[in-house]
Amino acid sequence: MRSKSDRPKDSRKEDFLPGESILYPAPLAYENKRFLNSPDGRILRILSEYAEPLARFRREQIQDTVVFFGSARFHSLSEARHSLTVLEKPGSRQPAPPEEQMKLKRAHAAVDMARYYEDARQLAHLLTQWSLQIPAKRQRFVVTTGGGPGIMEAANLGAREAGGKTIGLNIRLPYEQMPNRYISPELNFEFHYFFMRKYWFAYLAKALVIFPGGFGTLDELFEILTLAQTEKLAKKILVVIYGTDYWRRIINFDAMVDAGTVSPEDVDLFRLVNSPEEGFEFLRDGLTKYHLGTPPREAAPEIAKTRP
Repeated sequence: MRSKSDRPKDSRKEDFLPGESILYPAPLAYENKRFLNSPDGRILRILSEYAEPLARFRREQIQDTVVFFGSARFHSLSEARHSLTVLEKPGSRQPAPPEEQMKLKRAHAAVDMARYYEDARQLAHLLTQWSLQIPAKRQRFVVTTGGGPGIMEAANLGAREAGGKTIGLNIRLPYEQMPNRYISPELNFEFHYFFMRKYWFAYLAKALVIFPGGFGTLDELFEILTLAQTEKLAKKILVVIYGTDYWRRIINFDAMVDAGTVSPEDVDLFRLVNSPEEGFEFLRDGLTKYHLGTPPREAAPEIAKTRP
């Protein structure tokens, strides 16, 4: 038996001088928040916004989508009418001050534009009702939005009312945009990078529905039209522009053709419609023609392939 003096000593303790602190293991690289949130970790954050959504789309059996874009500022008809009633103050004989008159003008406009909220809701409902009847192992033509209020909320609501799953691709902004409550919880996404959010809008979409909107809506519309015009994607993307009265005042496509900035056939890349029924019939016929042929081989989201 060895004596205590013969036993090997713990060198780790003897290596430290009195008063010297113990060096603990460094954090694992993929658990190091300081590194992950630094400029050097940006590539991993970008990859995460590709890999994590892809994993969820696989798990939820999402094959493809139909994306709805439009203003985040529109309200349902009942909400818009309520706001107008509050501002009108029945019984008041005194003329409203200029600031109140401006609010009243906007409230009247909100009631008028609320029809687009209701139409988006109905169109998403019709589309989802039809897509649920398609015999397929995976979810087809799932209604997808930017996850916020307005037209986005209306489309998610319509799809949910029809009994389908519905996707929200939200974006983290300086002023926080909360996801609307009609998104399927398992398909509620939050992005930091705009370009990764755009990637998922475009690469699962078989169709886009563009309702009246502002800069963001115009950005998404022209980005997809450019991809279709240049044949960058090896798939047919149907583009529905909803509301002739609005869009004819905003964009003069005929003037672009006359000026030679686009070709006459480029205006065939989209269809202008004015009712949920008209939009649904165009989508149903086009999706059936171009995307309900031979089933895909891979059991994964049908990511769009780029042309070589």
